[in-house]
Amino acid sequence: MISDAVLLSRLQFAFTLGYHILWPAFSIGMAGFLVFLNAAWLRTRRPVYLQLATFWTRIFGLAFGMGVVTGVVISYELGTNWSGFALATADVLGPLLSFEVLTAFFLEAGFIGILLFGRGRVSDKLHLAASIIVATGTIFSAFWILSANSWMQTPQGFDVIDGRFVATDWFKVVFNPSFPYRFAHMVLASYIAGTFVVLGVSGFYLARRRHVEFAGTAFSICLWMALVLVPAQLVVGDAHGLNTRAHQPVKLAAIEGRWETASEAPLNLFAIPNQKAERNDFEVAVPYLGSLILTHDLHGEIKGLKEVPPDRRPPVLIVFFAFRIMVACGMAMLGVAVLGAFLRWRGRLASAHWFHYLCVAATPLGFIAILAGWVVTEVGRQPFVVYGFLLTANAASPVAPPAIASTLLAFFVVFNLLLLGFFWYAGRLVMRGPSATALPIPQPTITPRVSHA
Repeated sequence: MISDAVLLSRLQFAFTLGYHILWPAFSIGMAGFLVFLNAAWLRTRRPVYLQLATFWTRIFGLAFGMGVVTGVVISYELGTNWSGFALATADVLGPLLSFEVLTAFFLEAGFIGILLFGRGRVSDKLHLAASIIVATGTIFSAFWILSANSWMQTPQGFDVIDGRFVATDWFKVVFNPSFPYRFAHMVLASYIAGTFVVLGVSGFYLARRRHVEFAGTAFSICLWMALVLVPAQLVVGDAHGLNTRAHQPVKLAAIEGRWETASEAPLNLFAIPNQKAERNDFEVAVPYLGSLILTHDLHGEIKGLKEVPPDRRPPVLIVFFAFRIMVACGMAMLGVAVLGAFLRWRGRLASAHWFHYLCVAATPLGFIAILAGWVVTEVGRQPFVVYGFLLTANAASPVAPPAIASTLLAFFVVFNLLLLGFFWYAGRLVMRGPSATALPIPQPTITPRVSHA
């Protein structure tokens, strides 16, 4: 049974990390978009690209700051609430997190000032270079963080000595079995989330017939991006599912609500998993589809939850529904992308205001999908914090429950005040539009010809 202290520590870490993850994800997606806009401005000299780059750089700066502030807390929580985990894994995870600082953080810290405040003070080429370096830094950050987290999901390349994990092969530690799939999945999710934020804001302007060229340009770019990124995410997600089946079959069984090991398994579209009774109280299933999707074979075998003892199973209900929320968001975003392509083909993209409002409504879908996917990943590996080796209950610090509850409450209040501040300031920028952030377009200097007549 989980103690109150462990449960509260898990809730606190889930809240702070779940809150934090949204900002780096948005920063990754926006950084790539800013590289495109700055490159387009340098190449074409169309004023609309300068307007877009300037406007979205301000939003990016806000999100980047939120990510830094909320991320600091997490490193302290590892020591205060998860000292058992920190002690056991420090020799493996400590260097990975240090590499993240040495590569990603130094790149971002060195050039973020030029990106945010350098327009008009440095050349356009240097400004573009700064945006590329910052975007590269965000990818490096995702690389090392996901390598560390993926090692916790599919650990390899280590020995356990006196209760501590000690790396024996750093290549295997970094490039553990689930890392390539999870890294690609998360980076694509970040770009998709950023794409739909820009799409939503642009749709808002178009629906209200404001800043038409500014919004229409971004709207068109982001619909093209969505049409490429969302299908690519489905392909990567499928490969990730195959990897999960090979290395974390219990997690996959929880995702599918599958209790018995079966070949020619159906796909449970909907169910109400009953963990105590070890069955689904209600389910809607499609015959054979489970094996086909999860093994690419109509007769493929899917392991069931009963393959492991009850105390080694994750909370099935949470994992089952979180996965379906993620997939539903993905399908909705795919629908928006395809519908946008259809309207473009029909020549109605600019005039279909109902579609613009639909894109506004779709703005948060990328973030909801990220949070749901994160819940699947982290809750699905329970009761382990290092899958198959270190139990979550053994990783927690012996902290009094009232102390954890009070800090959880404090984090909840402060973080939500920060969120309100972000929405207030970002909302003001959006309501003012591009004129609030546009800078004068640099004009070439013309030297007058001097006559010597």
